Amino acid sequence: MEQSFLTVRPAIQADLARLVELRAYLLDGTTASYSSKTPEDAARWRAAYRTWLSSRLSESDCVQILAAEHRESGQVLGCATAIIDQRAPAPGCLNGLSGWVQSVVVEPQWRGRGIARQLMQHLLRWFANRGVGCVVLQSTEAAGTLYQALGFVASDERLLIRQEASA
Repeated sequence: MEQSFLTVRPAIQADLARLVELRAYLLDGTTASYSSKTPEDAARWRAAYRTWLSSRLSESDCVQILAAEHRESGQVLGCATAIIDQRAPAPGCLNGLSGWVQSVVVEPQWRGRGIARQLMQHLLRWFANRGVGCVVLQSTEAAGTLYQALGFVASDERLLIRQEASA
């Protein structure tokens, strides 16, 4: 359901600082394996993310970054990123196009109002329009219900992560 107070649109360069702020809710001060552990870690990922965003906020066939903007105030309340990978064909993915959703985040005081759902619906349409039949994401416990309602199911495969100490 479209929220009357909200516009979902492709993110632009002017949103860059806000996108970094929103992603910090996921990457700073949490117990997740991917969370920054020190202020230096936080500064490094933020700088790297700014650079990454700057190079991808223009039109791209394989990356879509969305901003959920409050219609009256113009404030970006949430964001989400979709990435298309080209992989070897497999059952359920014969064209090899695989989607990855990341950084679906909404400003805390605006959560529970359908913003993340609307962002996800836009991303899923974007994937479908590009022939992507399989979409993968990692979820926090709190967001699991939303993703299940959108048709995502838990995988029986374990997610393993190997991170270089210097990375």
